[in-house]
Amino acid sequence: MLVIVTIIIYFALLFGISKIVGRGEQSNSNHAFFKAENKSPWFIVAFGMIGATISGVTFVSVPGMPRAIDMTYMQLVIGFFFGYIFVAKLLLPLYYRLGLTSIYTYLEQRIGPKAYKTGSLFFLLSRMLGTAAKLYLVCLILQHFVFNNLDIPLWLIAAVAVALVWVYTHQSGIKTIVWTDALQTACLVLALIAIVFSVMQQLNLSPTEAYQTIRESSHSRIFIFDDWMSKQNFFKQFISGIFIVIVMTGLDQDMMQKNLTCRNLRDAQKNMYSYGFAFIPLNLLFLGLGILLIMLSAKLNIELPTKSDDILPMLATQGYLGEGVTILFTIGIIAAAFSNSDSALTSMTTSVCVDLLKTEEQETKVAIRKRNITHIGLSVLLVICISLVDIMNSPTVIDAIYVIASYTYGPLLGMFAFGLLTKRIANDNTIPYIAIASPILCYLLGIFTSSYWSYTMGYELLMINGLITFLGLYIGSNKSLTKTITL
Repeated sequence: MLVIVTIIIYFALLFGISKIVGRGEQSNSNHAFFKAENKSPWFIVAFGMIGATISGVTFVSVPGMPRAIDMTYMQLVIGFFFGYIFVAKLLLPLYYRLGLTSIYTYLEQRIGPKAYKTGSLFFLLSRMLGTAAKLYLVCLILQHFVFNNLDIPLWLIAAVAVALVWVYTHQSGIKTIVWTDALQTACLVLALIAIVFSVMQQLNLSPTEAYQTIRESSHSRIFIFDDWMSKQNFFKQFISGIFIVIVMTGLDQDMMQKNLTCRNLRDAQKNMYSYGFAFIPLNLLFLGLGILLIMLSAKLNIELPTKSDDILPMLATQGYLGEGVTILFTIGIIAAAFSNSDSALTSMTTSVCVDLLKTEEQETKVAIRKRNITHIGLSVLLVICISLVDIMNSPTVIDAIYVIASYTYGPLLGMFAFGLLTKRIANDNTIPYIAIASPILCYLLGIFTSSYWSYTMGYELLMINGLITFLGLYIGSNKSLTKTITL
């Protein structure tokens, strides 16, 4: 009962922020909904984007990783940081110079209308599937570990979750999210730190002793340089981390939309450097917590669940760490999940309205009405996708999300790379076919390498996918442009 009361108080705070931010005549305008009137303080955006990027999946998946792959996930995280530098230095200046609301407008200006529509549709597909997978995990945890005695079906939990997101974002969209995400990030970080200290107390460890214990653990290995066949090889992970950020942040309307609400390019770059660096200590803390949980389970003779994603939820909600940790854990995963899903729903609404419905070219009242209908329609579709995502069978949901990204963001990577790195004219009519064929070829290539070379492709699939799209566009192009939109 205390957990339910805590959730009610938490959402009351979100609705309160929504009401305050939503005041004023222009708060319901599409300019406020899509770009927050370009008045967002960069430090608030940066802090809020930590929670939006981490998500509820990270909150439960990363602490479970050390048991299977030690702390090698940090190799990917280090790559993330360099990816953020690339986006801040090369992509943000382009988007600000062109004054974009939807970043896929660049594809229309550089390549053509079909490239524009294809890019937007691939983003919508990837973001819908990714958001559904993330919210599904959180809804499943709430069903099994929080509402387990109430016999509430998962689809109902999903419907209520999405409905709550819609309620506090429907009026001012990204303008509200910039501030609610800051609150949610604060809750997430404080919950993580409190859980770590609670586990340390259970193990009778001081902070210094906990650090030394983690460092000496057999699961503390971070770098793998010698095994080229391993998916955890440093070079594969590091380079993949760079490209994951380029496509899942730099080429993603969801992540870039908040950056584009800053007052100017310089503020947006400061925002990206700040939250990009913050992921390094945060993920170290998540992984360190995972090692401490393994030690605690051994001390208390607790049999850990088979799925790594269930380790922290089980220990946090079954009384092993105390009722206080149960409340903190619930707040943490809800904060992480909603800071990701609210911006995802808003960015998908933006993409549909700007890219597909062309509302920026329409009369104000018509444009707002279409935005409201789109927002509701996407909310319903998200609930349906969450209800269907259970058929996914992956060791961890975070791994499944990166695999989805490898297939759906690859064509985006190829199209943007072609536009930015060449001056050739692509055959716009062939782009939808190339973008569909590229993931299919990657899937077949993965089967071939696994069957004949015993090599399982990891996140490098994203780069291969982008390269196939790039080559398809290049082969089909015919001559050089005299002038193009460059970095």
